[in-house]
Amino acid sequence: MMGCCGGRSRRSRSIRSSSRSNSSNGGFVWRVLLASVLTWAALPRTTRSDPSDEACLTHLSESLEDPTRSLQNWTKSTFSNPCNGFTSYLQGATCNNGRIYKLSLPNLSLRGSISPFLANCTNLQALDLSSNALTGPIPTDLQYLVNLAVLNLSSNRLAGDIPPQLAMCAYLNVIDLHENLLTGQIPQQLGLLLRLSAFDVSGNRLSGPIPTTLTNRSGNLPKLNATSFEGNKDLYGYPLPPLKNKGLSVLAIVGIGLGSGFASLVLSFTGVCIWLKITEGKMALEEGKINHLMPDY
Repeated sequence: MMGCCGGRSRRSRSIRSSSRSNSSNGGFVWRVLLASVLTWAALPRTTRSDPSDEACLTHLSESLEDPTRSLQNWTKSTFSNPCNGFTSYLQGATCNNGRIYKLSLPNLSLRGSISPFLANCTNLQALDLSSNALTGPIPTDLQYLVNLAVLNLSSNRLAGDIPPQLAMCAYLNVIDLHENLLTGQIPQQLGLLLRLSAFDVSGNRLSGPIPTTLTNRSGNLPKLNATSFEGNKDLYGYPLPPLKNKGLSVLAIVGIGLGSGFASLVLSFTGVCIWLKITEGKMALEEGKINHLMPDY
């Protein structure tokens, strides 16, 4: 009997010991798994950039000349992985969640043109290429940057028309194109940009009327002042001063006035001469009739 009880006691102690061992092993496994997860989370994750951003940067680099070598890290290897989360490896670029959302390359003496492939940077919210020596047109493909809020291309040598397609960038609140060689009229469509708070096209070669959709803004929309449009001799309309309306200087207006007065005087004098000629002819005719009717003595 005691032997039987002793056997059960030994088996019980063995089971409890085995249970404690299994529990200990299980805890160890969980600790190892937890440590592995934490270690993985702490490791830097290198993810390849979005193919669209890579194409955008590659083509932009090819369209630019960098005489001062300011963009030394603009290389193909960097284009393939310019961002790591919010960290940027590319000069002038700012990243957000692995995508480029800002390009700021002002005052770097850059030459060349603006690549239409910039439209591939679909997350771009701000583009600043100001104070360089860029030439050529403003690409119409910028209309595909639907998240763009700031566009600063000022102080370059850009030529051609202002693309009306920029009105497709509904979030634009800053358009700065001053000090370029832009021609043509200011597109009426830009008045559809309800978020537009700053607009500057001064110092270009623009012509025609200033769109009322830009100047007669209602509600809380900011008013645009005359300095935004000055320096375009053939541009006219509010808010430019009245003397600059129709692009005429004071001397031109005075000259036109004097010229018109002189022309009127010449026409009046010519009219009087013609009237005198006709009257003189009539008088001579009447005198002839009278002489014919008078009897001879």
